[in-house]
Amino acid sequence: MAKGTSEKIRRKAITLMCALLVAGFGAAAISLVHWQLIKGEELSAKAMEQSLRSTGLPAMRGTIYDATGTKVLAQSASVWTVVLEPHYLAENENLRRTVANGLSEILELDVQDLYERTGVAGSYYDVIARKVETEVRDRINKFMSDNKIGSGIRLIPDYKRYYPYGTVASNILGFTGSDNSGLEGLEAYYEEELSGSAGRLIAAKNAFGTDMPFEYEQIVEAENGYDLVLTIDETVQSVLEKYLAEGIEKFKIKNGAVAVMMDVDTGGILGLATHPNYDPNDPFTILDENLLKEIEAMPDGEERDEAKSDARYTQWRNKAVSDLYYPGSVYKMCTGSMGIEEGVISEDSLYTCTGSEKIEGMKDAIHCWNHGGHGTTTFREGLCNSCNPWFMHIAGLLDVDLFCRYREAFGFVDRTGIDLPGEAQSLLHSKENMGEVELKIEAFGQNFSITPIQMITASAAVANGGYLVRPHVVDRIVDEDGNIVKNADRSYRRQVVSEETSAILCDILRQNVASGTARGGYVSGYRICGKTGTSEKVDKHNQDLLEDPNARMTYIASYCGFAPAEDPKYALLVFFDEPDDLENGGYTAGNAIAGPIFSAIMQELLPYLGVEVKYDDDEYNEHRDTAAPSVVGMTVKEAVAAMREAGLEYDIEGSGEDEEDWDRYSITEQIPEGGTTVPQNGKVVLFTTGYNVNDVMVEVPDLFQEEMINAVYIAAEHDLQVTINGSRDDDAVVMMQGIPAGEKVKKGTVITLTFGSKVNTDIYTPE
Repeated sequence: MAKGTSEKIRRKAITLMCALLVAGFGAAAISLVHWQLIKGEELSAKAMEQSLRSTGLPAMRGTIYDATGTKVLAQSASVWTVVLEPHYLAENENLRRTVANGLSEILELDVQDLYERTGVAGSYYDVIARKVETEVRDRINKFMSDNKIGSGIRLIPDYKRYYPYGTVASNILGFTGSDNSGLEGLEAYYEEELSGSAGRLIAAKNAFGTDMPFEYEQIVEAENGYDLVLTIDETVQSVLEKYLAEGIEKFKIKNGAVAVMMDVDTGGILGLATHPNYDPNDPFTILDENLLKEIEAMPDGEERDEAKSDARYTQWRNKAVSDLYYPGSVYKMCTGSMGIEEGVISEDSLYTCTGSEKIEGMKDAIHCWNHGGHGTTTFREGLCNSCNPWFMHIAGLLDVDLFCRYREAFGFVDRTGIDLPGEAQSLLHSKENMGEVELKIEAFGQNFSITPIQMITASAAVANGGYLVRPHVVDRIVDEDGNIVKNADRSYRRQVVSEETSAILCDILRQNVASGTARGGYVSGYRICGKTGTSEKVDKHNQDLLEDPNARMTYIASYCGFAPAEDPKYALLVFFDEPDDLENGGYTAGNAIAGPIFSAIMQELLPYLGVEVKYDDDEYNEHRDTAAPSVVGMTVKEAVAAMREAGLEYDIEGSGEDEEDWDRYSITEQIPEGGTTVPQNGKVVLFTTGYNVNDVMVEVPDLFQEEMINAVYIAAEHDLQVTINGSRDDDAVVMMQGIPAGEKVKKGTVITLTFGSKVNTDIYTPE
């Protein structure tokens, strides 16, 4: 072969070799850049993931306190996660059997499954039980100590949510899920503040992917959540729930109920009770026993599962915030404020009610509840009569533009922004679509829907000088050392009407309770402002008629008021959705149903809230109650003298009935107790030694629907006394009694009777 040819081949080979080297090293360099610079961070993370195991350590969820700052409504308590460390057990057959048998008995787990799990060599972390209570933890520790088990079982701290007061405030508090995150109520709304920051338990893995011993672990401590201090007062909340439940039972309420008490100056909610409710410690259990029986009677399947799910969501739902309703005649306090503020009427303005009004565009006339008409009355009288045509007249004077501006100013257009989840948006006629019919019907609270929280917020503006407050249930957020992190915004949103207008409406509403159509909310010794409402569920009725031409109208009975009248501090709204008049004696009106409940709540809570009793002349002379002197420990002679000085009668039970023995015996008990209410000129029963309990016990009679004179007589026949609240109308009857019929009490016991009128003064029905 020629030399030149060989040289060419050599050069080509060298060139090819260089090209291959360049290509190879280039590819390697490119690959290196790709894996180190582009994919490096991802690969590093995967390597770290393969060599480390990270386990979350939950933070302690913040505590929720009531307004006193001392009563715990929700708290997290320590529980434990039980973890097996099979690596320390796998080579010891006897130890495996001992651990499997012992833990299966304590934790009620399958013994064979546990035995198999103890044999996984190289594993240091196998969770076998969560949320273990202290008692169970102690049993596990004792088991480990008794069997000299140092390794193989670990107890890792965790937390579980508890609600010490059970169903109290459940629809406010909500509840947490299995992972401790909030699912409803404040638990969900303030999840970020309550939850804190979870910690981490980081453990190393060896090349085979199994856990390394605990000395290779690192713990990043969790940061506990903040605490909430509510405006909700547990005492107020419990009283609201107690009377709401009583009203639901007595008046056969079919669709739930609401009671909300608000501080009119700050917007703080002192109590918010709704029905149905539930126990947040066991939120998935349906508390309505009748509904539960209906569901359980259904055949297994999708329909039954759906019914159970619907029932749960219904009892979790906060009706005061998430449901809409027609406010009815309660809304008239707002319409009246609009007219006074704009100067289109004064309290002395006159209007003639003929019993109905025909509006162009409507087939039927709109009636006043008094079909005969109220005649010519002032506005003050019109409000106290709850005269629908009077408020239709005011709406006509205001016109659509002004009415809609005030409707928005009172907060009915926008959500209130209350710090609870699921607040509904009101349904109103827009200004563009509001004709004369819509305007005049809205003026007395029909044919539009708002939330109860909107209504009580608007009523607070009527009460407090015209200022729209910000409703809230959390007063402040604090850290675990008690330092305030955030306070509630108590500033006013705006001024809706003047202080002069507010004062006029308060005075008229005070008269409405004293002698108008809201007498069902009267409380002896307190100056109450109030307005009733009985709204027709027209939309529902129209739907019902499609299925049943004879379907009856259903109602919402409500009462809204505030006290004390001269300087309002507390507003209360009570409403019952669909009282069943076929089963409760024919009662559907707000004055008959919601009024007595309002009265009973205010009678119990106003003294607790520090509102002083102040009788007017008529009350002082005719209806004033007094406090029984405290005479326990005195001689009979001294006790009798104290009763006479107080103007009270007395009975002596036991030894010392004869006057010559009065110095020899002392009082061991008295009914009523010292300091508690006794009717004016009433009686105190004085007990000494030697009386027979069976001789002084009496059964409380059923006084429901009895007129006042009969109720007092029947009570006296049973050696009982009564104190009276609510309506004093001639047609008033007992709607509530403080001690249930059939209960055994000692003679002389005082029963509070709350009266209401059956007359419906709010309803309108087009003919």
